[in-house]
Formats: sequence, C-alpha cells, structure tokens
Amino acid sequence: MDTTTAEATAADPTTDRTNETEVSERHTPISGRARTLALVSLLLASTMELIDVTIVNVALPTIERSLGASAAMLQWVVAAYPLAFGIALIAGARMGDRYGRKRLFIAGLVGFTFASAACGFAGNIELLVAFRAIQGIAAAAMVPQVLTSIQVMYAPSERGKAMGIFSGLAGLASVAGPILGAVLTDISGWRAVFLVNIPIGVVALIAALRFIPESRSEHPVSINVRSVLILAVGLLGVLYPLTMGHELGWPMWTYAVMAGGLLVLAVFLKSQRRVESGGAEPLVTTSLYAGRGFRGATLVGSLLFVVCAGYFLSTTLYLQIGLEWSVLKAGLVNIPFAITATLGAGTGAAVLLQRMGRQVLLMGAVVMAAGLGLLALVVSDATTTTSYWVFAATFAVVGLGFGFMVSSIAPLGLAKVEGRHAGSASGLFNTTTQLANAVGAAAIGTLFFQVASAQEGRVPVDLFRPAYLVVLVVAVALLGLVALSTRLIPADAHEFGDQG
Repeated sequence: MDTTTAEATAADPTTDRTNETEVSERHTPISGRARTLALVSLLLASTMELIDVTIVNVALPTIERSLGASAAMLQWVVAAYPLAFGIALIAGARMGDRYGRKRLFIAGLVGFTFASAACGFAGNIELLVAFRAIQGIAAAAMVPQVLTSIQVMYAPSERGKAMGIFSGLAGLASVAGPILGAVLTDISGWRAVFLVNIPIGVVALIAALRFIPESRSEHPVSINVRSVLILAVGLLGVLYPLTMGHELGWPMWTYAVMAGGLLVLAVFLKSQRRVESGGAEPLVTTSLYAGRGFRGATLVGSLLFVVCAGYFLSTTLYLQIGLEWSVLKAGLVNIPFAITATLGAGTGAAVLLQRMGRQVLLMGAVVMAAGLGLLALVVSDATTTTSYWVFAATFAVVGLGFGFMVSSIAPLGLAKVEGRHAGSASGLFNTTTQLANAVGAAAIGTLFFQVASAQEGRVPVDLFRPAYLVVLVVAVALLGLVALSTRLIPADAHEFGDQG
C-alpha cells in the first residue's frame, strides 16, 4: 500500500479497502532491464500464438498431398485451433487470477510448444487435428495472462506504451502468418510451419521463468465447473457453425445450432449478472460493459476484426485463385502491409494516442478506408499481368490505417479497468475478438463465394473480381461504423491515471 493510501486509511478508518487491493495488484514489482525482458517473453509468446492462427492456411495443399487428407479433415486442421481456443479462453483468464498468472502463462507456453512439436511430427491427419486442438487449449491458458501481466507490471501512467507495443505486434502477426507460412512451406515443407514455434517457445520460456513476476487476484473467483461448461456449450454452438458453415454449404442445422448457442449465452450472461448483483464474483464480470471505455473499445475492436478477417481471407483467395499467383507471391505481397502496420502501430501507441486519444481510431479508420478505396480502383482493371507493386502500394496504405487502430484499442478499453477485474476483462476482450474473427471470416467469406458463383465468366479473374470488389465495399462501410463507434469511447479514456 503506498503512502497516499496509507495516510487516507489512517485518517478515515472507513476508507474502502478495495483501493488497497487494486494498488497492490497494480504495483510494479520489477523495473528496468528485468521488466523489459519479462515483456519480451510475453510478447514473443503472444506473437507466436497469433501467427499460428493463420500460418497453417497456406500449407493446406501441401498437407493434403503429404498426409492424404480429405477436404473435411483439412477444414478441421484450420478449425480445431480457434474452436478450442475460443471455448477455453475465459476459463483460462480466471484460472490465472486464481492460481497465478505466471504459473498459467508458463503452463500454457510449455503446452503450446510441445503441441506445436507434436503437430510438426504428426504421422497422420487425425493426430494433426488433435494436436491443433491441444494447441488451442494451451493458448487459452497462455494468452489472457499477457494483457493482465502487462497491467500488473506497469503503472497506469506507463501502461499505454507497453500495451501499444502488444497491439502493434498483434497487427503485425496477423499478416506475418501467411508470409512466414508461404516462405517456410516453399523452403522446408509444411512441418516447418509448426516446428518454427519450438525455438521461439524455448526462448520465451527461459525469459518467463527468470523475469516475469508472479501475480494473482486478491479476490480470486472460484472456478465454477457448471458455469464453465455452460459457457463452453454456448461458445461452441456459435463458433462451430461460423467456422465450418461455408464449407458445409450452410445447411439449416447450422443456423439452428447458432441460434441455440446464442440462447445459451444469453441465459448464461443473465445468470452471471444475477450472481454479480448478489455480491458474489461471477465467471464473467458483465458490469465491465457499464464502463464506456471498455464497452466502446470492445465494439470498435469487434467491427475492426470482422473487417480484417473477411479482408485477409478474400484477399488471399482473390490473389491465388483470381489472379493465379503462387502461394509465395501472394504471401510476400503482404510485406508492405506488415511494415506500415508496424510503423502505424508504434506511432499510434507511443505518440498519437497520448496526444489525440480516441481520435487516433477515427484517423486510422479513415486511412484504412482510403486504402481499400484505392485497392478497389486497382482491382477494377487488374489482370493476371498487373504489377505486384501496384497492389503492394495500396496494401501499404491499408496497413497504416490498421496499425493506427489496432495499437490503440486495447489501451483505450482496458486503461480504466480496476486491477481486480483485469483477468476477466482480458478474457472477455480476447473472446470477443475471437468471435469477431469467426463472424468476419464466415459472413464475408460466404459473401465472396456467393458473388463469385453468380458470375458467368470462365476466366478466374472475371469470376473473382466482382466478388472481391463487393467485399471491399462492405469493408469500407463497416469502417464507417468503426468511425462512428469511436464516439462511444470517453474522450479521456487515453489518460492512464490510477483508478484506485
């Protein structure tokens, strides 16, 4: 307890001791080089996990030939990871609060590294799918501890820069997956996309064991197994149809299962609200949405990741199928996006966020929408001989806008969250992002294929050009909603003062 809090408590014995708890949780136990190395460990693990979400996609044709996999099993190679991850995420966050965030982070990191090795050495497609699911469960233990540990390690006045770096790397990782996957597959085969995690995981583990401080909530929530199972059923009911619906042709049962999943989640959230209003700690702290910063940033982040999931998927399909580019060429064209996204994220987090607050999100949405508009102009006249560099230039503009936004959403959303709710907030934020990715890939991916299938041309570029243009128009419209939604975030949300 710091001096100010001690003096206030001594002067007024009735002072709410919740402040003491929050100061204790937010107190920085390390600083200097040790804290920097702890942050490096957290960021390495987070980046490795984010890359793994997309790195496998470009290797699927090679996996199919190598393991003799059916189309259905290839779908499961992709789907097993996000399904397991999304279902277990909130439970992972709560377990970190209760049993120790460093402990859960290390357990998840070890599990993720071993599962990656198992994927790389898998002898058949069934084992590969099983190990991908284990990867997802391990990631659910590891990932929530990253944001929460940053909140614990850094004082509120310092937290913005660290969280901005985290968000910037998240943006970079989202496009690094296809690039890295294309290069590794082309050079060493599909197994390399999993085995590359081993050295990264070992380095992150060494730094974590030595430098990350242990922390846990002063008010840990008991893990109610019944609540965890109900939440898992609800999330599975929503995520499974969204993930697999397009490949299955969207039969009626997928809509029924989704509706059932949403109903289960609604009942679950109502029960959690009832638990919280009764004075107990729920598995999911629904009162977090009463804070404008968290609520507004969650909405902005959800819309952005719906756009990004659909954009990345349709861009890959258009370049590889429509323009008949090789896997490597389609991967490397994203390098300008990755560079400008990193620059935008760093500038947004370190400079613009403190000066502009929520307006940096508005600026990012405008820049990204402008980049998509330029891309639409290129696509409207593109042929299989159109220069790589024309696309690269437009991708650079899109990446810059994306970087401005992705580096600022988490700091704006979590800056005002009380320390005792850090785990729940991190779990909710990540789960919402996972759902948004699934919705974006499913909804915009389905739109892309429906428009393409309605065309009468025989040349691939003529089939997929209209589909990609429709996706770009939808993306720009959604970015307009992002711009409007930024006003829901308080103007002072970027002021990382102590909320004690």
